[in-house]
Amino acid sequence: MTQIRVAVIGAGAFGRNHVRVVSQLPDVRLAAIVDLDFERAQQIAKEHNCPAFRNIEEAIGNVDAAIVSTPTVTHEAIAARLMEAGMDVLVEKPIASSSEAGERLGRLAQERGRILQVGQLERFNPAVVALEQVLTIPLFFEIHRLSVFTPRSLDIDVVLDLMIHDLDIVLSFTREQPAEIRAAGISVLSNRVDIANVRLSFASGCIANLTASRVSTETVRKLRLFQPGEYISLDYKRQDAVRLAVQDGNIGFQQLPITHGEPLQLELAGFFRAVRQRTAPRVDAFQATNALRVAEGILANIKEHANLVAETIRSRS
Repeated sequence: MTQIRVAVIGAGAFGRNHVRVVSQLPDVRLAAIVDLDFERAQQIAKEHNCPAFRNIEEAIGNVDAAIVSTPTVTHEAIAARLMEAGMDVLVEKPIASSSEAGERLGRLAQERGRILQVGQLERFNPAVVALEQVLTIPLFFEIHRLSVFTPRSLDIDVVLDLMIHDLDIVLSFTREQPAEIRAAGISVLSNRVDIANVRLSFASGCIANLTASRVSTETVRKLRLFQPGEYISLDYKRQDAVRLAVQDGNIGFQQLPITHGEPLQLELAGFFRAVRQRTAPRVDAFQATNALRVAEGILANIKEHANLVAETIRSRS
């Protein structure tokens, strides 16, 4: 079986994770590291015995597929150029800096016959996959995603940095866009929104409450789902899920069967499988764009709320 030659574009913190996993997967060869910081690219390339390049133009022709792990504002230009050059692409979340850009990438992938997968990592979390097997009619979500502060990803708001994972999960479970968005958020340690609370209402009657923070004192990754006759509590970090249901007047507990694994490894294995088999990826551009579109609505709502709060403060001071 011919190996897929892979380039990792962007050798920052998460790009290094991609490099690590790609170098461990069978039937895949790490063929290039690309980064504007050429010294960094060279260092990582030396560790993995592969070429380093300053820009994607130098790598084109030497690889079959690429992973884009660069700042969000560069995603559209880089992914588009790679697909135009005939490569399949996995681009990190959020797919692009706007939903319009995400739509353009999705259409380009269709026109060029390219595989374009988006790095919505939690879709590959074994606990999420197990929950999907018992999903019926989602009625209510309570989701918390809290992280301690780090200097990474401060070019985007916490909604696009962290909450985007849970928005994607909720949309994939409900299979509908929210009819109403209510949100509030504040900046704490950066000039972007660092903590946000969101309430999504769907035409089906489902409600989703989501909280995301990157200024927490602890790391929390939990989803609680209520559906007819039962409640499921999922821990993304521990990769476990407990199902509670009333049976014969008693509450029954059932641990969902889960085969643990590293989500990033499962995500990349899924991407390369789609590349080989020319099948649709688990998270395509249009699904990712739907999540981004909701995130944009949330940020607009947060801005409106912030303006209201500022006006209240001014009127009372």
